[in-house]
Amino acid sequence: MDIEIATIGGYEEVGRQMTAVRAGDDIVIFDMGLNLSKVLIHDNIQTEGMHSLDLIDMGAIPDDRVMSDLEGDVKAIVPTHGHLDHIGAISKLGHRYDAPVVATPFTCELVEEEVDDEQKFGFDNEIIRMEAGETMSIGDSGQVELEFVNVTHSIIQAINPVLHTPEGAVVYGLDKRMDHTPVIGDPIDMDRFREIGREGDGVLCYIEDCTNANKKGRTPSENVAREHLRDTLYSMEDYDGGIVATTFASHIARVKSLIEFARDIGREPILLGRSMEKYSGTAKRMGVDFPSDVDMIGYRRSIDQTLERIMNDGKENFLPVVTGHQGEPRALLTRMARGETPYQLDDGDKVIFSARVIPEPTNEGQRYQSEKLLGMQGARVYSDIHVSGHLCQEGHYEMLDALQPQHIIPAHQNLKGLSGYVDLASNQGYTLGRDIHVTTNGNIIQLV
Repeated sequence: MDIEIATIGGYEEVGRQMTAVRAGDDIVIFDMGLNLSKVLIHDNIQTEGMHSLDLIDMGAIPDDRVMSDLEGDVKAIVPTHGHLDHIGAISKLGHRYDAPVVATPFTCELVEEEVDDEQKFGFDNEIIRMEAGETMSIGDSGQVELEFVNVTHSIIQAINPVLHTPEGAVVYGLDKRMDHTPVIGDPIDMDRFREIGREGDGVLCYIEDCTNANKKGRTPSENVAREHLRDTLYSMEDYDGGIVATTFASHIARVKSLIEFARDIGREPILLGRSMEKYSGTAKRMGVDFPSDVDMIGYRRSIDQTLERIMNDGKENFLPVVTGHQGEPRALLTRMARGETPYQLDDGDKVIFSARVIPEPTNEGQRYQSEKLLGMQGARVYSDIHVSGHLCQEGHYEMLDALQPQHIIPAHQNLKGLSGYVDLASNQGYTLGRDIHVTTNGNIIQLV
């Protein structure tokens, strides 16, 4: 059976992931994402009302014209998890393919919300919910099967999809860390990865997320971040001024920890910002292990009214959890830093960034500016109360040892970011150009 892999997006940058695998006449697309930095660099861009061609020209979504070079029919669009760099282009490109979107339930909910917001294109693709550990047949040959393997990441219900073919398995390894003690959900299923590496014809190809491939050591568990956050907030228990926290709105486990520890130190947590309401509201609706009695407020007028109430009732009684961890210009924390909200920051007030800056120049510049503006208002900034959602080098070594793939395609970074992974794989007996395929967007690699 012919096996081809089209590397469409995410092979020259962090963001706008999209990969297609052709097995015979059947094609499966993994991820269809947005590059947020290409959007944020423009003021007041609303992607919902933009045409896909304009977004492609901006470099914001994948240029999927290479799909016309694959001889076969798309049978499924499979996002690995609900981050926008993996689902943010589905509403713009998904309608081009007569194929269902197949994802875990939480990811499906987020895809449906993206589709509901879309203003330019109609989207009537079926959306199929599939749990980690389940499989489905792809195409009519009966020879190709899709499997979801549970992984842990900085969003709940993340999976690594595996396409089983007569020539071996294709494992799409974006995005994960090896968390054996997660705050929400099950640990990463390393037993299943080891089985896949040793059953049948083994793993034909492994496509791997290289976000932290240049970092030595092992990525800690989310429980490490939880204890760091607990220690930080408990140290502020006797502070009688304002405390504000920010984190990834999609990081449900981290938001849950912030809510719990705010209450432990006698403060009322309130989630503020459109994306905070979106992700936490979705988790609450789905019955995820998440506090159900916390206020979530997304619209600007309601947010400002809430901030006025906080100031009137005494900000020492509250802990707002707000958007703006990357210094995004329109996010709530950035508006606070510019003095554009009713919330007044005083000398000594605490601002907790429970998120590292995403390693990309736009984010780095915006985050730097946000922290400086907060400091100019007298705030004490606590940065990087966080652990990454991506593997470092020892995790990559463990995955290669578990899967023992014949071919490797590094992804989710630029060439500099891929270099650490190439070195690591080379030390394990792989050879660049033979079985390590460093590629760019818009290429097709023929494996069989």
